[in-house]
Amino acid sequence: MSETVWITGASSGIGKALAMGWAESGAQLILSGRDRQRLDEVAENCRSKFGTEVLVLPFEATDDSAMHDAVGQAKDWAGKVDVLVNNAGISQRSQAVNTAMQVYRDIVAIDLLAPIALSQAVLPHMVERGSGKLVFISSIAGKVGVPLRTAYCAAKHGLVGYADALRSEMSVKGVDVHLVAPGSVATNVSRNALNADGSKRNKSDRAIDNGIPADEAAAQILAGIAAGTREIIVARGVELAMGEAARTPDALLDQIAGMVAAGYIEKMEAE
Repeated sequence: MSETVWITGASSGIGKALAMGWAESGAQLILSGRDRQRLDEVAENCRSKFGTEVLVLPFEATDDSAMHDAVGQAKDWAGKVDVLVNNAGISQRSQAVNTAMQVYRDIVAIDLLAPIALSQAVLPHMVERGSGKLVFISSIAGKVGVPLRTAYCAAKHGLVGYADALRSEMSVKGVDVHLVAPGSVATNVSRNALNADGSKRNKSDRAIDNGIPADEAAAQILAGIAAGTREIIVARGVELAMGEAARTPDALLDQIAGMVAAGYIEKMEAE
């Protein structure tokens, strides 16, 4: 049976490129995002080029009811989700001193709470099967605090924390957790970013425009997942140096997994 891969934020950028990459490898896809028309275009591209079976499930990331409906539809269609890629998100370009509190609430809701909610909904089925992969698209800004992105950094750092803690728990349950930290990738992330008042920025950055092509970024992510890499850094130049400097050492991840294997969870829950 083909691997079933569910990708959020699949209508453009890294999500779209990942969809094409997994389609080429023979996976069947579930594609989610807000824009039904663009999702349909990605789906048709996958079908026409690779004969991929695709289910399009559009929903607003912060709508819990719609999300749970989508989980039910995904299970009915595929019977399982082998890989869940939490890619949907939004960025920011504003100094903290000028930024409305609602911007923080909106970005944390989209970039942190929404992927946690979807993962929590899918996770029990993976644990029951004893297999699966959860992929979280964070950012170099999720490992290093960078200016003009305080809300984005807060959300993406939080996503790293959730992924790391979840990975430790899943290390004895057969479910893999991959954390992806991209630097500048040539997408619409800057155009879609929020200004201080919550309005859409509608212009790009030179660094983003000159960033890694989305298909190259996707290829690196797919290779990292296939290799079992727990923290996948996709960046160049100074951003790559930042990411490597902030990388969580494998030895530390192994140490925490070893604690879990030795019964840490059971001992804590028994107290």
